[in-house]
Amino acid sequence: MNLYPAIDLRQGRVVRLEQGRVERETVYFEDPSIPAGLWKEAGAKWLHVVDLDGAFSGNPQNWSAIEKITSCGLKVQMGGGMRRHEDIERAFKGGVSRVVLGTSAVEDTAFLQSMVELYGSRIAVGIDALKGKVALRGWVDEAELTALDLARRVVSLGVETIIYTDISTDGMLTGPNFTAQKEMLETIPARLIASGGVATSGDVRKFQTMSKIYPNLEGVIIGKALYDGKINLAELIGRD
Repeated sequence: MNLYPAIDLRQGRVVRLEQGRVERETVYFEDPSIPAGLWKEAGAKWLHVVDLDGAFSGNPQNWSAIEKITSCGLKVQMGGGMRRHEDIERAFKGGVSRVVLGTSAVEDTAFLQSMVELYGSRIAVGIDALKGKVALRGWVDEAELTALDLARRVVSLGVETIIYTDISTDGMLTGPNFTAQKEMLETIPARLIASGGVATSGDVRKFQTMSKIYPNLEGVIIGKALYDGKINLAELIGRD
């Protein structure tokens, strides 16, 4: 099971938004290459990068910051405003390994299918949910669609990886919604990357135990707990 340190970008800086709210922003780094280097040194193989400005506007805004991150040499999965083919192509040409579609996966099934046909496993779908309902456009809007129904739909189109975020726990350091993640794991055959609420090393170890029962649990995203020093990534990965 992979551990994915999260790098959330807003105006070129590395930030965290509590439950996705702009007014609850904490700035951690002005230069995104610094945390990318730290997580590489700690032994990470992947980074999970979100262009928050892109998620809110519908067009990626932080290309120069993303370039700094990909130059560190780790695999990068990137989401946030990825709603046009030219942006997805630009991301891949810039060194991104996997692109995450969110809003476009809900609102434009034909687009999602065409991207999966073109890029295969390099396309993932991010499903962000609040009380089981799908949230869109940086969690500003809510769709009349459950997370489980969306997961079934995108898997039927050939999507191999889903990033499932429980918004109610994101950035709160209250612990993940293990029940929701387990339900998703039992619903879909695709690989699942769990996100939201990871607060302690114990949370990560619980996911690692779950991965022995659910082999499709491919990874866990860790955000605020890393930046606040509540989790030591090197220790979790087994490197000092």
